[in-house]
Amino acid sequence: MKFAICNETWQQPGAPRPPHTGLRADEFARTCEAIAAAGYTGVEVAPFTLIDDPRDLTEADAARCGAIARAAGLEVVGLHWLLVQPPGLHLTTPDDAVRQATAGFACHLARVCAAMGGSIMVWGSPKQRSLEPDWTYGDAAARAVDVFRTVCETAGPLGVQLALEPLGRKETNFLTTAAETRRLIEQVDHPACRLHLDVKAMSDEATPIPDIIRAARGQFVHFHANDPNLRGPGMGEVRYEPIVAALREVGYDGWLSVEVFDYSPDADTIARESLRFLQSVTV
Repeated sequence: MKFAICNETWQQPGAPRPPHTGLRADEFARTCEAIAAAGYTGVEVAPFTLIDDPRDLTEADAARCGAIARAAGLEVVGLHWLLVQPPGLHLTTPDDAVRQATAGFACHLARVCAAMGGSIMVWGSPKQRSLEPDWTYGDAAARAVDVFRTVCETAGPLGVQLALEPLGRKETNFLTTAAETRRLIEQVDHPACRLHLDVKAMSDEATPIPDIIRAARGQFVHFHANDPNLRGPGMGEVRYEPIVAALREVGYDGWLSVEVFDYSPDADTIARESLRFLQSVTV
């Protein structure tokens, strides 16, 4: 299996960062060097780490980042944390202007992803998809379908796939299980709209993780390795041997990408220990 890690592990989302004009190319280069030194062959990129306002990220900037990653010996997996910046975006809102802005920004990111050499856009962004109490689920889902279909029409011809990510109930009230997400993907009905699976999120479901994987055979295109304790794979109580067995059973040959939310003790240690564990359970 192929192993990647998310680049914001070295930036720690939420930590204060001084304003910066333009592309943070030097910072990205140092991160890529650290990822390669830890033994990974792929990097998953959060757009907000590259530039203060990702709307200003040009395709030329993206191509430069792709070249930086490749120079370090890494493949760009794609993008995630899509809607963190800029503020004011939302997937399911009844506000047409906000939804149009969200779709337009996501189309921009699809072009950025392709220019960088990536092929996956993980659509998580729980706060930017949650439903308000007075919104009906059916109407909100229809609005989400329209946004996803619009983005897929841009992403698909570029060789980029949207990977919709179910997330736990503490994070959002929309797309909280793999089954719910698969039903929405069927409504989008576009080959560029696929499923993403995440160990932390699946741990919130009543269904055992291996069974979720088996039920999604042939439908998911990306996989996040982590633990409900917010740390890396192998750093909590989740047993990965049955997970790896299920991945092999369904023929998954994509990336196992490490995504953590607890950045202690430090990025380099997280990266090394996570990879060492994943290699030990996939031999």
